[in-house]
Amino acid sequence: MYKKILIPTDGSEFAKKAQKHALFLAKISGASIIAVSVTENNFVNGLPLDDEIYQLNQILNERSEENLKEFDKLNEDGVEVTHIIKEGSPARAILEVANDENVDLIVMGSSGKSGFDRFIMGSVADKVVNSAKCAVLVVH
Repeated sequence: MYKKILIPTDGSEFAKKAQKHALFLAKISGASIIAVSVTENNFVNGLPLDDEIYQLNQILNERSEENLKEFDKLNEDGVEVTHIIKEGSPARAILEVANDENVDLIVMGSSGKSGFDRFIMGSVADKVVNSAKCAVLVVH
């Protein structure tokens, strides 16, 4: 049923739960997995590029790389995995990769936020669910 499954990850417990669901679905359907980590650095855009900003970007990119390392063990389970790191808005980047890679399913964790935090910050999962052209499974 599925050929390509996209899993956005931020290293959170919700993302790790989603990874388990995606692995199960990939195994039974023979799908490959595209693991995406988004470096959200919008808050530094427009600031003068100095050493501190450069170092901050490096730290954020290293964190994205760490988030994707947990997917390396999936290759041992016989599931083909591709890693992608994007910069920018998480929802926009996830939707971009889903469209570019022609994925059949996005499996993602919920943010765990509620109330005022969710209102102020928005929910990446909500934005993806409402805008994706493919099926989306949100794991809480």
